[in-house]
Amino acid sequence: MLTDRAHAERVYASAQQKSAAASSPIVASWCRCMTEYMLAPEEQRSPLRLTEQEFREAREQSTRLIADAADELDRLFLTVGKAGCCLLLTDGNGVALDRRGAVTDDKDFYRLGLWPGSIWSEASIGTNGIGTALADGRPVAVFRDQHFLSSNIRLSCTTAPIRDHRGQLAAALDISTCREDVNEMGLAILSQAVRDAALRIETNLFRSAFPGARFVMVPAGANPTAALLAVDKDDLVLGATRAARIALKLDDARIAAGLPAADALHESRSDDGSDLLEAERAALRRVLSRANGNVSQAAMLLGISRATMHRKMKKFAVH
Repeated sequence: MLTDRAHAERVYASAQQKSAAASSPIVASWCRCMTEYMLAPEEQRSPLRLTEQEFREAREQSTRLIADAADELDRLFLTVGKAGCCLLLTDGNGVALDRRGAVTDDKDFYRLGLWPGSIWSEASIGTNGIGTALADGRPVAVFRDQHFLSSNIRLSCTTAPIRDHRGQLAAALDISTCREDVNEMGLAILSQAVRDAALRIETNLFRSAFPGARFVMVPAGANPTAALLAVDKDDLVLGATRAARIALKLDDARIAAGLPAADALHESRSDDGSDLLEAERAALRRVLSRANGNVSQAAMLLGISRATMHRKMKKFAVH
């Protein structure tokens, strides 16, 4: 591993090469740290921290996020906690809101600032998993001396951003470790685990934002479970995850205008009035199912006579 001084010299040298910044997200982050945030790699500093009042307010603003992420944090910690890892859930500004960690490791992680109330943005602490993932809007793994500050080069971390129900960056989930035996292969495994957990948290947030809605999975990309539509009882789209927005070319304006889910999914429908007939047929099938096939009971539920019910069943070939 590089010494603190050698690391600082390497950061300065790499940041001066425009080609390196263009090809490497890590070097691009180093450049931001120096030019935008006026940080120096040789600095010995800890992350900025919120006051107690500021921290309470940050948690209050993220109540739903914390609640929807709690089970995933617990589940992920059961998997990686014994390996000397710490989990942090942050808001979109990099403020650590919640944490999971083993008591035996707390002293080391507290010293590094991996603790609730700390701010892990790039502006606060330079290149790091949380800050760089939020800056780039994508999952990031930062292995030891890829960190900007020399004081953090013994730390390895991997982070996945979390998006809200509108597809906007809202939070980040991070796994960090100080173990000397961790390697890049091990970090890659942790990276997949944190991405999967972040995706489940996104799904929880999306479902919480649309209580009572139906959720439709959109076949898209390598992970179709990430592409969801929230649909109301009239089959109008209420919301879409970022993956669904990309796959179906949706934005807030199209959704707010009242977009039928069938249109969003490009399902072939004619304009000859068949939609109305199909809706009536579907209603008949639903009420018969609820009545366990009892025609008289189904007719009663619909408020029509048994004879009318039979006529409609014959018309729509419903048995």
